[in-house]
Amino acid sequence: MGMKSVEDLTIEVTARRSELLERISAITDRSVKVIAVTKGHPPEAALAALGAGFVDLGENYAQELVAKAEFVAQHAPEAEPRWHFVGRLQSNKVRMLAPHVALWQTVDRGSVVRELARRVPGASVLCQVDLAGIPGRGGCDRDEVRSLVAAATDAGLDVRGLMGVGVPGDPAATSSAFEWLAHTVGELGLDELSIGMSGDLDLAVRAGATMVRVGTDLFGPRPARHDQHG
Repeated sequence: MGMKSVEDLTIEVTARRSELLERISAITDRSVKVIAVTKGHPPEAALAALGAGFVDLGENYAQELVAKAEFVAQHAPEAEPRWHFVGRLQSNKVRMLAPHVALWQTVDRGSVVRELARRVPGASVLCQVDLAGIPGRGGCDRDEVRSLVAAATDAGLDVRGLMGVGVPGDPAATSSAFEWLAHTVGELGLDELSIGMSGDLDLAVRAGATMVRVGTDLFGPRPARHDQHG
């Protein structure tokens, strides 16, 4: 995003937000919450997102989320962002994230459930399901989702719904996976379905997404990173 001022960034993000909302409304009359994912961008991007009217902000890396939450608190103390953790969650990062995260979107295994229940009793969570079968990406197997939801519920967590990531480069497989996840959310009687990013947003909205996680279409391309878990 270069060295642009927060004011200029806010103008850009505001325009992109309007385009994005129009794109969504052309597909559905349902309310779809857009999570503005600031991954890889400077903390000023979070201020721009808030200035553009976003409330829900997403981060993939623990250190970045904490740093940006503290930056926003310092530079826009009147703002009340809702931070979503949308990256691979490591149990040892729960403690540092706990004061900031409103919704944990990537709960995918028992060790994370137990740590959240210990550190953040009653936390609002989504259970992540592996839709693509890509090692290291995160998410429980499809046949484990019901037991994971049950374990999280039994641990006292507030399971709001399910989250998934599409299949790279395969729109047909992504659409099928999204529809399966939407059906599973309905079967489990859950409320939230977090699917879709900049590249497969339309497929996600058509499948019934209640949340989409958008970064590139709002903030532009991200710089490369080596640390995938942060």
